[in-house]
Amino acid sequence: MRRNTISLTIVLSSLLMLNGCLGRAISESVGAFRGASGTYVPIRPLSADKDARPLGEYTKFELGEFTNTIGANAPAELWSYLPSFFEQQILEHKLPNRPGKTLILRGTILHYESAGMVGQVTGPIEEVVARVDMVDKDSGSVLAEATVVGRTTQTVNQGVEKKAAGLAKGLVSWIDKRYPKEGREE
Repeated sequence: MRRNTISLTIVLSSLLMLNGCLGRAISESVGAFRGASGTYVPIRPLSADKDARPLGEYTKFELGEFTNTIGANAPAELWSYLPSFFEQQILEHKLPNRPGKTLILRGTILHYESAGMVGQVTGPIEEVVARVDMVDKDSGSVLAEATVVGRTTQTVNQGVEKKAAGLAKGLVSWIDKRYPKEGREE
């Protein structure tokens, strides 16, 4: 009887480990396809009405200066990757990019995290967190503020480049949510 109990325990443990490995493999495959994620949380919204689309008057969106307040943790490469990913996201969301009224996104990096050894075992999470201002280029006035996060949760998405892509997704999703469907590029 004891031998059967031990055998059953070994079989069930093996199945549970296989299930965990299979789940991680599926997650990594999906992560390779989707890439890093990006999101934002308004601190000072553009308007109280969440359905309003007040950015319709803007025809160009630019990335302004991002400062690094956390010192050595945020690598310099982040700044070299971010502009191209930002432009790519503008194109993917079909936002206008022509001369005219311009909106600038500028910010400060608050947190930068790379997955360590424990993250490799438990499931890596890497992120970059920035406090960002939406600024009207002509007047210099700050229209809104948000916390924007670029995050990776799969091993295939680790690294500075992927976190920059996630941050760009968060920045442009903030614009996209407040830009009307009319006036987009074809």
